[in-house]
Amino acid sequence: MTAREIVKAAARGASHIAVLPLLPSFVIRSSLFGPDRAVESSIQWLSLVPGLIGQYLRRAFLGKSIARCHYTVVVEYGTTLSRAGTRLDENVYIGPGCHLGLVHVERDVLMAAGVRVPSGAMTHRIDDLSRPIREQGRSEQLVRIGAGSWIGEAAVIMADVGEDAVIGAGAVVTRPVPPRAVVAGVPARVLRMRGDGVPRAV
Repeated sequence: MTAREIVKAAARGASHIAVLPLLPSFVIRSSLFGPDRAVESSIQWLSLVPGLIGQYLRRAFLGKSIARCHYTVVVEYGTTLSRAGTRLDENVYIGPGCHLGLVHVERDVLMAAGVRVPSGAMTHRIDDLSRPIREQGRSEQLVRIGAGSWIGEAAVIMADVGEDAVIGAGAVVTRPVPPRAVVAGVPARVLRMRGDGVPRAV
């Protein structure tokens, strides 16, 4: 074990100890208001802690409060989550100011600043005109972002993204993205496939 690995392990241990006082409150709020609201309110506060300390604290808390948060995940300043069913796999990087709903972010995904991943494209039912939308219930779905994908700044992801895909900055993804596709635009469309031999940036 290298000196760097020892320091990282010690920092992880310290961060787990630091978040222990938050857990009883989280458990109580989960039982009263549901786990989603408890996660959202806690991470809103933790999202304001800057730098490496904030990264370690957020990761330690999320590791105990959402479906999965691997110890290699980095969640940057200002990022919030609203669903306890969220899964963050190995080596995931979530940039500053992102918002995640019900999503499974697979290993090695890079997510730039300001990305939005609501819980699918139809989070609210809207068909009954006799009732306000807020009373019609929710229609959420798990969004999957495939391993090795890169999501550009301020993109909105409302459908599954295949492995090793690239989503351009500001794109709005409303339909599933094939593996290795490079997509951009509003709504997003496939520009090319990675590995076609034409080196271009998005």
